[in-house]
Amino acid sequence: MAAVEKKPFQRLPTKVIPKNYDLHITPDLTALTFLGKVSVTVTVKEQTNVIKLNSVDIKVSTCHFKSASGTLEGKVEYDETAETISVIFTQQLAIGEGSLLLEYAGNLNDLMKGFYRSKYTTPSGEERYAGVTQFEPTDARRALPCWDEPALKATFDVTLCVPKDRTALSNMPEKSVKDLGDKREIVFERTPIMSTYLLAFIVGEYEFVEEKDKYGVLHRVYTPLGKKEQGKWALEVSVKALTFYREYFDIPYPLLKMDLIAIADFAAGAMENWGLVTYRERLLLIDPLQSSLMTKRRVALVVAHELAHQWFGNLVTMEWWTHLWLNEGFATFMQYHFTHIAYPEYDIWTLFVDETLSSALALDGMASSHPIEVPVGHPSEIDEIFDIISYHKGSSVLRMLHDYIGDDDFKKGLNQYLTKYSYKNAETEDLWASLEKASGKPIQKVSYFPAYVVQSTPIISNTRLYRSLKLYKFGPKPSK
Repeated sequence: MAAVEKKPFQRLPTKVIPKNYDLHITPDLTALTFLGKVSVTVTVKEQTNVIKLNSVDIKVSTCHFKSASGTLEGKVEYDETAETISVIFTQQLAIGEGSLLLEYAGNLNDLMKGFYRSKYTTPSGEERYAGVTQFEPTDARRALPCWDEPALKATFDVTLCVPKDRTALSNMPEKSVKDLGDKREIVFERTPIMSTYLLAFIVGEYEFVEEKDKYGVLHRVYTPLGKKEQGKWALEVSVKALTFYREYFDIPYPLLKMDLIAIADFAAGAMENWGLVTYRERLLLIDPLQSSLMTKRRVALVVAHELAHQWFGNLVTMEWWTHLWLNEGFATFMQYHFTHIAYPEYDIWTLFVDETLSSALALDGMASSHPIEVPVGHPSEIDEIFDIISYHKGSSVLRMLHDYIGDDDFKKGLNQYLTKYSYKNAETEDLWASLEKASGKPIQKVSYFPAYVVQSTPIISNTRLYRSLKLYKFGPKPSK
C-alpha cells in the first residue's frame, strides 16, 4: 500500500471569522457522553461556500447557516488528520454577518483533555464522575466545533443543563437558572472577548470557601466535599495576588469573580482559564495541620502564577504558540515577584536561583537546548515547548530585564503593553517595544543572541557556552 502523503500544516482560513459562540452543553455523567449545540455569530469577510473550523471526536448531526439572505443547509466533511471539519454549502455566503448553527454529540473522554471525565470518591465511599475541561493548547475542539487558534478571539455565552444536585461552573457568574425537574439549566454571563483555550466549564460535587477583595471581586476556592478548610490558604493568596497585579499593572481585573478549583484527575499542574482556574488537588489544597511549609510555599507560587496569566495571556494573548514563552516566562517571573513582596519570610529569590535559574542553565547547557522562542507549526509541536526553557529560562531573562531597566520603568512598560493590546493578540517584539519606550534603553537589541558573533569569535563557539549565551531567539546583526 502506498504511503499517504502528509499535508503541510496550515492555519485556518480567515474568510469567515467568529464573533460570538452561544454554547449549550448537556453532559450525562452516567453514560459519560454529552450533547452540544452552538450558534456561532460570524463575519463573512470574503465570499465562500465553505466554512472550515476545528473539531475532534465530535459527530455533527445538524448544520445550517442563517443570514439576512435566508437559511442554507450545510454538509459536513471531516478531516481527522488536520482536526478540522468543513461545512460546505451549495451557494456562496454573502459578505457580512450571519450565524452558523451546529448540533453535535461527544464523549466525556478519559484523555484528561477537552471535555473529559474526572473520577472521584464521595465522603460515603461511592465512586462518581465529574465533567471538567482542559482546552490548552488545542483541545477546545474536543468540546465544540470552533476556531481553535489563539488569535481568533470571540465572546462566549455558555449554558449548562446539569443534574440538580451538581455544582456547575464556567468562566463567568450565573445569569439565570431554570428548574427542569431533576435538572437545572444554568445560563452564564457573556465572557470578554478571548481565545478558545481559555474557555472552561465544570460539572461535579464541590464545596467552597469565599472572600471578596477590596475591589469587590468575589474569590472562591472550590474543593472536594469535606475539604473546604483546605482551601483557605489558596483563598488568602488569591485575594492578595489579584489585588497586587491589579495595582502593579494599573489595569483592573475585568471579571466579577475569581474561582479556583481542585480537580481529582488533572494532567497539567494548573490552568489559567479566565475566572475559573483549575488545579491539581496537591497544588491548591493545604491541610492546616499536616502540610509542610514547602508545600504551602509551592501552592502560593502556583496560585500567583495562574493569576498573573489573567492579564498576561488572557487579557493580552500571544498571536500564535510560537510566542508561548511570552505567557509562561512572564507568569513564572511574576509569581516570584509577587511572593517576594507578599511573603518576604520565604526568601523567594534564593529559591528562584536554586530551582528556576539553575535548572534553566542546566538544560540550556545541553546540545538539545533551544532558544526561548521557537517557531511552531502544527499543534502537535506545541507540547514540546511547554518546558523549562519556556518557563525557567524565560523568567530568568525577564528578571534580568527587570533589573536592567528598574521596577518603575518595568511597570510603566507593562502598563503600556497591556493597555495597547487589551483583548487582542501580541508578539514578543511588541513587549520589547513597550519596555524600550518606557525605559529609553535598547531592549530589542540586547534581547537577541548575536549569532554573527559566534561565527567570528572562536572563543565562544564552544557548544555549551554558545547554548548558555543565547537569550530570546537567534537574530540577525542588529541595525545601528
